[in-house]
Amino acid sequence: MNRAPQPSPAVPERRLRLLSCNILAGASVQRYSEYVTRSLNAVLPGRSKLDNLDRLAEVLPQFDVIGLQEADAGSLRSGFLNQTRYLAEAAGMPFWSHQPNRAMARLAHSANGLISRLEPTSVLDYPLPSRIPGRGALLARFGAEKDALAVMIAHLSLSAPARAKQLGLIAEVLQDYPNAVLMGDLNTELRSAEMRHLFAKSPLVPPAQATLTFPSWKPRRALDHILTSEAIQLDKVWALPQAFSDHLPLAAEIRLPGHLAPRPHRLRR
Repeated sequence: MNRAPQPSPAVPERRLRLLSCNILAGASVQRYSEYVTRSLNAVLPGRSKLDNLDRLAEVLPQFDVIGLQEADAGSLRSGFLNQTRYLAEAAGMPFWSHQPNRAMARLAHSANGLISRLEPTSVLDYPLPSRIPGRGALLARFGAEKDALAVMIAHLSLSAPARAKQLGLIAEVLQDYPNAVLMGDLNTELRSAEMRHLFAKSPLVPPAQATLTFPSWKPRRALDHILTSEAIQLDKVWALPQAFSDHLPLAAEIRLPGHLAPRPHRLRR
């Protein structure tokens, strides 16, 4: 019996699609007045939050690495649901991790979250300096030490002095990674003084243009960013049209150097 010719092994994909999303613990906000009128709903669980998360989960399989901000780590407002895990499982994504940050008794417990089709080599937590403790950055490394793709997810403070200190620490950490990505709700525009300091002190470079993401119902400000080091080609950046919170999700397609080609995990069926 003749054996059918076997296809040549596929070349590992060198393009990755990234998504950064501040999910506001699953809450949907469509105008500024709802921060007040729906304030009670923000601290109570409800079917609407799960429905909103389910809509987001339908989008996630289009991406390889997803960074979440303001995901609830399991408190009253989410029905004690770890929202990062819920989204990963609902989307059929194989890897997830989270970094719980600010806990307000049992009412709310915010976290940064990582959901990935690629298996991280390691995941590290970095507390960020803040007048009120509770900000952090999550660093996922894919690959060997020097050649690792380093993806950092962060949610920064509202005040410029605090952001300057936080971005200073982030710049110091990312100096060791020539192949770096920083994504998250950085709460500042690309041209701010603290962002200029970040670009001066880290391998990250500013993108060609900013993408408006806030507020989601009428975007006027670019507060969410996906930034890459010079070694990584940023081919495309766009905001998703779907509003899952008060921020639009920010997406990017990147191209890695030839020697960096993390292979997406294929789920067994």
